[in-house]
Amino acid sequence: MAARLKVFVTSDGLTDYVVAATSRPKALAAWGVRQDLFKEGLARESDDPGLADEARRRPGEVLRRPAGSREALARAKPAPRPKPKSPPKAALKRVVQLEAQMNALDATTAALETRLAEDVAALEAKAQTQRDRLAERRRALADDLRKARRATEA
Repeated sequence: MAARLKVFVTSDGLTDYVVAATSRPKALAAWGVRQDLFKEGLARESDDPGLADEARRRPGEVLRRPAGSREALARAKPAPRPKPKSPPKAALKRVVQLEAQMNALDATTAALETRLAEDVAALEAKAQTQRDRLAERRRALADDLRKARRATEA
């Protein structure tokens, strides 16, 4: 008695790779991978009848199709796409209010940053003035000390 074929699918995001095999290890071998894609959730057994029929006609051969396509089902029964609903007016109004609050906060932050930068610059200038005064005072004291030491040597 021949082993029952199962249909397995994996995808790289762009293409679905489909194979009919008797087991998961044989499907992995057909795809040419060593890691267990089933354990990682990257491969699965398919129950798509249109896909299964095509794969079972060519067991062990890897079939390719665009990722996520349901060509067989789409041919059998086209589904109309629902129109996207527009968001409620209250939600739109809330978004506008929050954007206005965010813009106001950004303006307040920018003004505060400017004031802080000015305050820092003023403090740095004041500190430099104090350093200059102290340095001048130290030079004057050093001159006086040098003169006093010369007077004691004579």
